[in-house]
Amino acid sequence: MKLWSGRFQKDVNEEVNDFNASIDVDYRMYEEDIEGSIAHVNMIAKCGIIKEEEGQKIVCGLNDILTKIKNGELSFSKENEDVHMNIETMLIDNIGEVAKKLHTARSRNDQVALDIRIYLKKEILNLKKLILDMEKVLLRKGEENLNTIMPGYTHMQKAQPITFSHHLMAYSEMFKRDYERLEDCYRRMNAMPLGSGALATTTYPINRVMVKEVLRFDKVMTNSIDGVSDRDFVLELASSLSILMMHLSRFSEEVILWCSQEFNYVELDDAYSTGSSIMPQKKNPDVAELVRGKTGRVYGNLMGLLTIMKGLPLAYNKDMQEDKEQIFDSVDTVKICLSVFAKMIDTMKVNKENMEKACRDGFINATDLADYMVKKGMSFRDAHHVTGEIVFYAIKEEKVLEEISLEKFKEFSQIFEIDVYEAIDIRKCVENRKVIGGPSPEEVKVRLKELKEFIIVKANERRELCG
Repeated sequence: MKLWSGRFQKDVNEEVNDFNASIDVDYRMYEEDIEGSIAHVNMIAKCGIIKEEEGQKIVCGLNDILTKIKNGELSFSKENEDVHMNIETMLIDNIGEVAKKLHTARSRNDQVALDIRIYLKKEILNLKKLILDMEKVLLRKGEENLNTIMPGYTHMQKAQPITFSHHLMAYSEMFKRDYERLEDCYRRMNAMPLGSGALATTTYPINRVMVKEVLRFDKVMTNSIDGVSDRDFVLELASSLSILMMHLSRFSEEVILWCSQEFNYVELDDAYSTGSSIMPQKKNPDVAELVRGKTGRVYGNLMGLLTIMKGLPLAYNKDMQEDKEQIFDSVDTVKICLSVFAKMIDTMKVNKENMEKACRDGFINATDLADYMVKKGMSFRDAHHVTGEIVFYAIKEEKVLEEISLEKFKEFSQIFEIDVYEAIDIRKCVENRKVIGGPSPEEVKVRLKELKEFIIVKANERRELCG
């Protein structure tokens, strides 16, 4: 018999029951459901809504159920629809009639809103740790490749010389912002909805602040309709995870290019590559390709969640049951992608010689040649034009800029002196870019130090939150 069956004269159709049930998805919130129920029952006992001894018996029963679920001694049933009714039914079976007082002064609407917030708060902490693990890998690789020269690209064309460390630090900055977005999401998620009831609170003299403090929320939600009817915190997390996956996908695309024979900038470890069933010579970057592919999955979950919520009148609607499958999938997907991707980057070999060799063509020091003339007194537009003529000549003669004689340089402009060769030396081109945010090893050292400090500070903050 359903816990809500009093008004009904027929049993629910079996197919409808299966269609209505969410236990296959929300079972994973059993610990959070019990945690919230214990806080609730202690509060209603303290407020005199139920007797203290009744509250104690219910709490003992809930703790016993938690232990038995973890030990595999209890199983969930679709007959009981969701995690909340499964646990309440188990409690009634365990301690008898007094268990029916557990649900006093609350609704499944505010119960599920509470459970998913507690659950996702924990997952955000897990995600933040994985981002910090990624940042540690980038820090190590950055320190190892502080002087590894490589071409920087725009439009997938060689553009200007940088270092591999500088390139990796670009991703470290992106992941920092991903971390901060999760922090912001956590802050807004950290409001306690329990006590909102079905939509209009309750006539019982409950103490919501007490529950808020026990469950370590920052504040109590101050509108009961909002408390049960919005899922913007789920949407915000789904959005933050989509942006994070976009960064991982871009990084994946570059890894895929870098380990191709055409680039040969890196070699992936055998443990993070796969082979071909027909071509024995192949070593495929499947990890990076899967991360790139799973990005679409996380995007799809975000669009699904937005679509679910877009037309719902206040307050709660059953449509909102569909939020959990999609946000849980996004969280699971991002966690495995971060974990595997970080290990792939950590174990890959960097072919430093090939990166530097790639700087020899493509005229990636052309901007430095133009800047040389500007520093000698020529306007930038004129210097840009002269450099273009020199590059055209070099292409025609199949030369790089360093191979052009001083006499030939002077045919384009008398401004050139012997020091032009120092100005267009690839390594000097990088070393001289000492502007804040630039690729010079001197400047990248500062960024590496900042990254190290970021990791230490955020790791300490996370430990405090984990309690």
